[in-house]
Amino acid sequence: MICKMKVEEKQKKAARRYGILDSFRGITLVSMVIYHVCWDLVYLFGKDWSWYKGGWAYIWQQSICWSFILLSGFCWSLGKKPVKRGLIVFGAGAVVSVVTLLFLPEDRVLFGVLTLIGSSMLLMAWLGRFFQKVPPLPGLMGAFALFAVTRNVNMGYLGFERWNMTGLPESLYQGYFMTFLGFPERGFYSTDYFSLIPWFFLFLSGYFIYRMIEDRKEFMDKYFMASWQPLSFLGRHSLLIYMLHQPAAFGVLTLLDGTGLL
Repeated sequence: MICKMKVEEKQKKAARRYGILDSFRGITLVSMVIYHVCWDLVYLFGKDWSWYKGGWAYIWQQSICWSFILLSGFCWSLGKKPVKRGLIVFGAGAVVSVVTLLFLPEDRVLFGVLTLIGSSMLLMAWLGRFFQKVPPLPGLMGAFALFAVTRNVNMGYLGFERWNMTGLPESLYQGYFMTFLGFPERGFYSTDYFSLIPWFFLFLSGYFIYRMIEDRKEFMDKYFMASWQPLSFLGRHSLLIYMLHQPAAFGVLTLLDGTGLL
């Protein structure tokens, strides 16, 4: 009987899923789909929307990627088989790269967000034991400080957004491996570029945010179990939707354009 109770407890724990996280992921997914539909209209179908190239659209785009990366880091400790999950997400990023190189070379995706998240998962599978020893609050402060300081490495500087502290040696910006790390070689182009530096530090910030509340079971059960359907459904299938949404959006827009509705 005792063994049976223990098995049931383990099954309940395994079945527990914090619906609010799925719902938040679903909200971000909807925002991303709308943003990418606008991108298609502007850059593939020639719509002259100057606002889309302005500051507010940039903030919109950043809110999407920040949310996805932070949430991925937050959820890393909740999942099982981190190496398998990391390889699946990394592999999905590789598929996106191959498909865009073959069919949309001018709008290719190299080292996109899926590659970044998959790589971060695999890094955490390797370094997780080390980070587990770091106190959560100092860890969060350190990880986010590193993200802020290295935010502009892609552009050749240490600094955050419009604030640059110092330039970095040009010798760093050579080869695809350094491009993957965050130092893009001259001539590199990708419509969706998320290098390991600085974005892994944002992923790590999400990990430490979870660490700060992981022992507050009553708080998490009270506020994290609720979900908003169908947003929660979308969040649970975010990888599949991510993989399919651009071909689907492009197909629908092409059909609308052919019928003169665009």
